Amino acid sequence: MKELTRAEEQVMQLLWNMERAFVRDIIDEMPEPKPAYNTVSTIVRILERKGFVDHRAYGKSHQYFPIVSKKEYTRSFGKRFMRNYFDGSFKEMVSFFAREDKLDIHDLNDLLEEVRREIDDSDKMKS
Repeated sequence: MKELTRAEEQVMQLLWNMERAFVRDIIDEMPEPKPAYNTVSTIVRILERKGFVDHRAYGKSHQYFPIVSKKEYTRSFGKRFMRNYFDGSFKEMVSFFAREDKLDIHDLNDLLEEVRREIDDSDKMKS
């Protein structure tokens, strides 16, 4: 899966939240100063070429919707991030953030418990 630029990710975040939108709808949700219509339209068409969104035509208007879920992209991005910065080691990544964010033992235990729940839920779904 290709990586998104900052502008592409901003548009995708809006589309993930909105589920379906015309370019004007996307612009309406953006903070001031709002970008030009053509700028957002170009970004959406790039996202379509990259395989992140598709559209439904209504005459000359197009309503766009994500075809890659936020979860899929997050998983892909996380794996790439871990590989590029932590030699693919989840342990190294967690250790880095624990040190940098000065997590205490309570925070680390909460994190461990959350991971255990996710694993248990995943195992239950496979059964």
